[in-house]
Amino acid sequence: MKEKFYITTAITYTSGKPHIGNTYEIVLADAIARYKRLMGYDVYFQTGTDEHGEKIEQKAKEKGKKPQEFVDEVALEVRRIWDVMNTSYDKFIRTSSPSHKNQVAKIFKRLYEQGDIYKGEYEGLYCTPCESFFTETQVVDSKCPDCGREVHKMKEEAYFLKLSNYSKQLEEYIEKHPDFIEPMSRKNEIINNFIKPGLQDLCVSRTSFDWGIPVEFDPGHIVYVWIDALSNYITFLGYNVEGESTEEFKKYWPADLHLIGKDILRFHTIYWPIMLMALDLPLPKKIFGHPWLLMGNDKMSKSKGNIIYADDLVSSFGVDAIRYYLLHEIPFANDGTFTYELLIERVNSDLANILGNLVNRTISMSKKYFDGEIKEPNQKEPIDEELISIALNAPKKIEAKMKEYRIADAIDEIFEIFKRSNKYIDETLPWILAKEGKEERLATVLYNLLESIRIGAILLQPFLPETSDAIFKQLNTENRFIESINDFNGLDIGIILNDPTPLFIRIDKESKMKEMCK
Repeated sequence: MKEKFYITTAITYTSGKPHIGNTYEIVLADAIARYKRLMGYDVYFQTGTDEHGEKIEQKAKEKGKKPQEFVDEVALEVRRIWDVMNTSYDKFIRTSSPSHKNQVAKIFKRLYEQGDIYKGEYEGLYCTPCESFFTETQVVDSKCPDCGREVHKMKEEAYFLKLSNYSKQLEEYIEKHPDFIEPMSRKNEIINNFIKPGLQDLCVSRTSFDWGIPVEFDPGHIVYVWIDALSNYITFLGYNVEGESTEEFKKYWPADLHLIGKDILRFHTIYWPIMLMALDLPLPKKIFGHPWLLMGNDKMSKSKGNIIYADDLVSSFGVDAIRYYLLHEIPFANDGTFTYELLIERVNSDLANILGNLVNRTISMSKKYFDGEIKEPNQKEPIDEELISIALNAPKKIEAKMKEYRIADAIDEIFEIFKRSNKYIDETLPWILAKEGKEERLATVLYNLLESIRIGAILLQPFLPETSDAIFKQLNTENRFIESINDFNGLDIGIILNDPTPLFIRIDKESKMKEMCK
């Protein structure tokens, strides 16, 4: 039996086309999911769209469309972008699905019947884009503390979730499970800024709009976004609040990793765990609040006019160049930045030079000296040992980084193989060996290079899948499994390599910048 691994992204709000900052999360989750599959896990990877709420109702009205028609179009666009980025999700969910709406209504009813939800009246400051209420002390200069937009006073009858009933239980759980919230800075923020000061009961219904899931026993109320949206992690697995849940739910819940943006951390680390406690369900094993991708020094927003879309970048640079930038250039716990200059530098230095040039040179030399045939490595020398050691030790180093979700550091370990291979070429000088007629030694040097490239390509698969496939094609091998890198002999003798094809082309920075800034 394979060990299971259930990973989710936050579901994307269907207010419009997702920009590159939104896209970062799905690529990050995909790299983790692909890595776990490579390591032999039974992976279930869920993503999708959050489709209800006042903001959606307003957007649809502005477009002269019905809300369902509007979200159908946006959900299709979100899925298209995720596919453009070559993400390997197992299920793409939509909260407007009838099965989800049915189960959310029943979850709401259950919580009400057992006394965890009660009816009252809400008066506070409301941010429509964030669909969140705030107190006077929480807003900043009369603006939303999350998005910076204007808030307005609102008073309406509403149902509330008794967060206060579970506050102590949640605090104790977080303390007893130190890995529940990561990075550590996020955990401290939740405990010190929200839980310890005391949790206010949460507004969980609205009456001022219609686009949402009706409260089953009080149709004038709509189930508010967080019970609706957060429940997706269990409803689409087959959770049944009234009876027997599906085998899929029993197999995969609790989730191993909720991967979310730091801006929705409190919803996932306070509201969601309390909902699960109230339903007597296990809590997810880990909630990871990843940083933002900034445009220069600013958060991307349409109002600032600094939005960039993933599909536009892919059409100009290729999907793996964008995946590499997103995965490698954003720090573990701090915001990353996107600029065209940095992207071009990374393509040229890392992808075209370190990786692409290595593969092209090595296969070209094999074609030139042995007609592309892989020869047996019979003449080993001490200088070979460091390259072989780096290649064979890389999997353990990468595993340690991935355990902490330090994706950029894991990629650096892979590129150490490629960097050391380039240095090995300079040390062994294959063209001199050929000139001096030292065929056996030349065959060994080229085998060491080709096998190092193969091992690197195996480890690179979760991060740059298209590039890895291209390398395997040029090596003419299907031996791309993790088990094959325990020893340094995964390339079969006698294979005829395919012709070398450039993996990445160097970009002329000046002309590309003119093109991108038009």
